[in-house]
Amino acid sequence: MATKNALEINAQGVCSAARQVPSPNCDARPDGIVPDMVVIHNIHLPPGEPGTTAFAGDAIERLFTNCLDVNAHECFAELSNLRVSAHFLLRRDGEIIQFVSCNQRAWHAGVSNWQGRERCNDFSIGIELEGSDFVPFEPIQYERLNLLLNAIQARYSIAHLVGHSEIAPTRKTDPGPFFDWGKLPKSILELRQAGYRSES
Repeated sequence: MATKNALEINAQGVCSAARQVPSPNCDARPDGIVPDMVVIHNIHLPPGEPGTTAFAGDAIERLFTNCLDVNAHECFAELSNLRVSAHFLLRRDGEIIQFVSCNQRAWHAGVSNWQGRERCNDFSIGIELEGSDFVPFEPIQYERLNLLLNAIQARYSIAHLVGHSEIAPTRKTDPGPFFDWGKLPKSILELRQAGYRSES
């Protein structure tokens, strides 16, 4: 029996509790590949140190769906040809948005390597938390992240849980110093510990 407030991911890789905003920035995983890793990211647009309204608006959705108005902010011009997505976005208020089925390959990791395995997009699920390297994440984001991670684990038997900076250390810093891994449940944290043991 599902616990109260539990999330579920169906056989099609869709979380029914998430708002569905399909992104074109995805494709099929290589034959026979089932995701066995989750990558945690942070994102906010416009980038830079956030102010009081930095987390308002739908710029992230527009970026992931190739609808970003490059004239809306001076920094958006450099994003005009960027084609990226994640499977999920957790907004500051706890809303979960799904852009890509977990069965598909979202374009979130970029050039990456984990324990000698390159192209981490092939075998991972990407979760973006709306936030930055400069401010703490919201309690509701951790709450929803934990539910989502449990749902992913139940469907796919994930073996590794990493931050973006761990698979692309020369390019990325997210989820950043304010992401508190200790707020994840013990069963989830064991994935990180097991992953590092297998590396040694």
